[in-house]
Formats: sequence, structure tokens, C-alpha cells
Amino acid sequence: MIKKYNKLVRDRIPEIIIKKSGEKPYTRVLNKKEFFGSLKKKPLEEAKELLNARDDKDILNELVDLQELIDTIIAEMGISKPEFRNLQKKKNKEKGGFKKRLFLIKTKK
Repeated sequence: MIKKYNKLVRDRIPEIIIKKSGEKPYTRVLNKKEFFGSLKKKPLEEAKELLNARDDKDILNELVDLQELIDTIIAEMGISKPEFRNLQKKKNKEKGGFKKRLFLIKTKK
């Protein structure tokens, strides 16, 4: 039986597939452009998994995946973690964070 995935996976996933299921994974190495395009799509997949997480352990696991993706994307863009953190602080200063737990219902003129 053939299972198609056609998606970016972590480096050790092929060996884990072999070990856990005995299936033979077929992979290829993406060029830089393909890799970056796949990296940009991957957070959506992980965000969907975060929405379906049932407990704190699952939530943390999905957050770890999202953080790994963020770290990889900024590295691919040639931005250091301190540079990224500064951008994050700047945006937080301009627009705020999420500490107040605000939920915008509507606006009215």
C-alpha cells in the first residue's frame, strides 16, 4: 500500500518511519526556493494540529514544532534570533501583546 504525503518533514522522520512501521520512505532534497516555500506552508499544518491538541502535553508539542519552524525560517532569511527578538519587541511596543486577553467583537461608526 502506498501512502502519499508530499510535505516537508523533520530530518529523522524517514528513519522513524522505517523503525516504527517497516515502510520504505521515499524522499528528495528540496532546493532553496522549494524549501523556503515549504517552510512557509508548514506552520498552517502545525497550527491545525495545535487546534486539535487535547491536553497540555499535545499543546506544548505543537508549540515546539511551531517554534522550530519559526527558528528555521528566520535562519533561512539570514536573521539572527536577537534581531528577530528586537523586531518582536518593536511590534509589541507599537501594537501591544496579548496580555490583556482582548477579543474584538465589532466596531461602529
